[in-house]
Amino acid sequence: MEELKWSFQASARESGEKAGTQLFARHEVDKARSFHRSFAAYRETPLVNLRQLSAHLGVAGIYVKDESFRFGLNAFKVLGGSYAIGNYLAQRLGMDIAELSFERLRSGEVKQLLGEVTFTSATDGNHGRGVAWAAQQLGQKAVIYMPKGSAQERLGHILSTGAEGYITDLNYDDAVRLAAANAREHGWVVIQDTAWEGYYDIPVWIMQGYTTMAAEAIEQLRVQGVDKPTHVFLQAGVGSYAGAIQGVLAAMFPEERPITVIVEPDQADCLYQSSLAKDRRPRAVTGDLDTIMAGLACGEPNPIAWELLRDYADAFVSCPDYIAAQGMRILGNPLGNDARIISGESGAVTTGLLDRIMRDERLRTVRERLQLDEHSRVLLFSTEGDTDSQAYRRIVWDGAYPLPGA
Repeated sequence: MEELKWSFQASARESGEKAGTQLFARHEVDKARSFHRSFAAYRETPLVNLRQLSAHLGVAGIYVKDESFRFGLNAFKVLGGSYAIGNYLAQRLGMDIAELSFERLRSGEVKQLLGEVTFTSATDGNHGRGVAWAAQQLGQKAVIYMPKGSAQERLGHILSTGAEGYITDLNYDDAVRLAAANAREHGWVVIQDTAWEGYYDIPVWIMQGYTTMAAEAIEQLRVQGVDKPTHVFLQAGVGSYAGAIQGVLAAMFPEERPITVIVEPDQADCLYQSSLAKDRRPRAVTGDLDTIMAGLACGEPNPIAWELLRDYADAFVSCPDYIAAQGMRILGNPLGNDARIISGESGAVTTGLLDRIMRDERLRTVRERLQLDEHSRVLLFSTEGDTDSQAYRRIVWDGAYPLPGA
């Protein structure tokens, strides 16, 4: 299929020096999860076993982690933003996050010690909503910037927390620069999931916050009798979430880790482009980054995440929008007694891609190279629900972005 572009990384399975995984070691994962468990709203999100879809596609299992249930915010991003804010405040208090619960950080005593803090970020919606929610819960302020074309519904969710929020006329990466510039001018704290010179700790904390998803999923698989997945498909924007999950997998399964596939929109495929570079250095994609996968519309990789994905991921895929749309329809209209999953554009692209790989005979060689067969147990993360409900209906009800030839 010409519309799908692939980069296979043979080096991911070779021995030799690789990026360290100590930031995602078990004790770090446990620390993040313990913090999240201290939230009154904490519940494990479901891991859905799609038995009928597995049989239909010819694999042993498809397991989807449904993040639309995360803290009532319809997306996973709050895991990273809240953990970064918690660590920042703990650092200000001269304490380790392991010594502080979310409830303690909410206390009047802590607020009196720290005074008023304003957090800022750039976002397509989900990350900013998580940052704004965490700030609200802690009695602090947030100012959130969104790239041009962002959904008004997503802005509305941010404003509903009491935060300031603005849709700019910039692309995502320039909105990040705007947030950082205003933070320098006004003394705010940037909570962004990508690193740059002099800005390292907070992106690491965000990535560590995302590991709660991976820890839950591995435990839930084991409850269902699966020691580990054979394959994990991870969607990526700047790559922080994908890099975090990849880091956990590499640390947890150093000898026989699952085959991982990194999936991006073809209009914002900075990691795929980076994987093609002979010097193995990150590459940026510029322009409007026009894709329905708003949560993945990022043109510049997080360098911390890139090092992990460069050294451990097995394949990078650049996908057209119709792959995400197909995934949304599959999850929203399940086979037999499979559970329905309401998944947004960025959440469903991995399901759409797995469907294409397994059902399109033009992709037989891809299937074989990835060792996808009747023995495969595939873990997917539906990272968001219908965070733009109008777009969801246009795609799932009205059939926008159909498969070519459909």
